[in-house]
Amino acid sequence: MRLSACNNVMDFRRLAKRRLPTPVFHYIDGGADDEVALARNTEAFNDYELLPTQLSDVSKIDLSSTLFGQPVEWPVMIAPTGASKLFHGQGEPAVARAAEKSGMVYSLSTLGTSTIEEIAAVTSGPKLFQLYVFKDRGLTEAWLQRCKEAGYIALALTVDTPVAGNRERDFIHGFGTSARSRVQQVASFARYPGWLARVLIRNDLDMVNITDGNEAARNWSGGIRKYLDEQLERSLTWKDVEWLRSRWDGALVIKGVTTVEDCRKAADAGATAVMLSNHGGRQLESAPAPVDCIAAVADALRDRLEIICDGGIRRGNHIVKALALGANACSIGRPYLFALAAGGQTGVERSLTMLRSELERTMALVGCNSIGKLGRGYVQSRR
Repeated sequence: MRLSACNNVMDFRRLAKRRLPTPVFHYIDGGADDEVALARNTEAFNDYELLPTQLSDVSKIDLSSTLFGQPVEWPVMIAPTGASKLFHGQGEPAVARAAEKSGMVYSLSTLGTSTIEEIAAVTSGPKLFQLYVFKDRGLTEAWLQRCKEAGYIALALTVDTPVAGNRERDFIHGFGTSARSRVQQVASFARYPGWLARVLIRNDLDMVNITDGNEAARNWSGGIRKYLDEQLERSLTWKDVEWLRSRWDGALVIKGVTTVEDCRKAADAGATAVMLSNHGGRQLESAPAPVDCIAAVADALRDRLEIICDGGIRRGNHIVKALALGANACSIGRPYLFALAAGGQTGVERSLTMLRSELERTMALVGCNSIGKLGRGYVQSRR
């Protein structure tokens, strides 16, 4: 299968599966426990039907919108995901450049394999930095200052990871640290000598925003993952959001909330946006699908917060449904990671172009010629 034969997100997934060592593919693809939340993130979109308005003028479709106070060409953003160079040598810079070409916001993870400054150097497009708060608050202070100097427009605090989810596929396929998993890794990675050489020789998997200037992280005897488990701050409260707000002048996003009450607390603490998210089904099993949370949050708080549906997007009609229910934008993770693994920047650009074309086609078929006109009249629940 070649990149040119990929016609949808699932085609990119199939190609990524062929091009990645088995443990790495399943690290992207897997979720927590029985993966019910993972499956529901996408399946839940099928619980909504689109209601077309016929004989509407759709000779021109306006997909433009705004997000975090910035104009965007279409209401989809790149979600923050860790260690992009694990999936392709071009890593985060390739995705950032593709996002700029597509006129969308790019997000860099704390756990990224490119620095805050490196991403700022490769793209002039709008950028968000996703933040995990560590016990060492000096790290957070330093990241905030670096983001300000590098021109990032938004900060997203992830709040759904006080501990790591139980991702059993990682254990099954050897993405771990036990003796058995190391044997499985060697057997799998040996079939991908190019990937293995890149990782070993270029040391592409260093989480540079943590290790850069952080002697403790670089020399942590248990490895970077053990360092993260032990150093991530589990005592965060809404007071910490207020603390961030006092130190950050740009857009402040809370990522990982699903309830109206938490979204209200986010607004009260100074947040300007929320990402309705269950971490791609990788944290709390049986957490609600983000699309199912949109309507209630929009009814209560859309005048106070921008609402982003983060999780499960695989088709352009999913985007239309989310926006019609009340979201301001959608966020994608696995769709671009599959495409990155399948073909680097070229793959990401192809996947974004296809998803945008699906969005535009769905807008025409539903009879709506502008993103700003989408509303509840275009969608109904099947339940």
